[in-house]
Amino acid sequence: MNIFDLSSKNIVMFGGSGYLGSATAKAMLDLGAKVLIADRFPDYALKNVKHLEDNPNCILYECDLQDTNQIRGAYNKCVESFGGFNAMVNLATFGPSNSVEKMTDEEWALGMEGTINTSFRAIRECVPFFEKNHNSCIVNTGSMYGVVSPDYRIYGTSGQNNPANYGAGKAAVIMLTKYCAAHLAPKNIRVNCVTPGPFPDDRKLPPKEFLQALSDKTMLGRVGKNHEIAGAYCYLVSDAASFTTGANLIVDGGWTAW
Repeated sequence: MNIFDLSSKNIVMFGGSGYLGSATAKAMLDLGAKVLIADRFPDYALKNVKHLEDNPNCILYECDLQDTNQIRGAYNKCVESFGGFNAMVNLATFGPSNSVEKMTDEEWALGMEGTINTSFRAIRECVPFFEKNHNSCIVNTGSMYGVVSPDYRIYGTSGQNNPANYGAGKAAVIMLTKYCAAHLAPKNIRVNCVTPGPFPDDRKLPPKEFLQALSDKTMLGRVGKNHEIAGAYCYLVSDAASFTTGANLIVDGGWTAW
């Protein structure tokens, strides 16, 4: 038996059209999974996954995680198309950026909405579906900045600054993962989290000086490429992780380890 084979997995993936999500969706499809990619599909992201529709095991489904009915719609579409689903992966995130001293109440709240609130909603709504399965799993997405603070000395005027509402929300996602792992274990639902480190999207043209500063902060001396995160999600969805729950799998080139 190939414990990394995903041919028995039907997966709903939120945020699957982004830089990390599109690489992860492709990897799961390559391993035999059926994947419904639920996202808002802005033009710049749709081109990342449009070609995956050629695969009969992949569906693109427009969905906004701020709307509970749309979340349920994604789950029902997966049931309708694939006969059910036994894994939910959430890479979606959004929120405005501003400094601590200038951030408005509305900006702070939207950052919480785009991290912890949407994560909670996606988990809550999939539980009734997963209670019918013998074995299901949930994989959330944290961030290195949910573990440590940004070193603002490396950001300068790069425009890449990471706001406090993002880091606070992602720290909450990591803790939500642990709570849900404990509370859902009796239902045979595993809940884990992947925490990415520096994975800048080259297509957004980050300044070379900033990329070098990021690279210098990792033990491996470089930033990650999107395909290098996919294995963590594939592992946690697969039967290879059948005894893994409540874990936060950090993939950051060693950033948070020193």
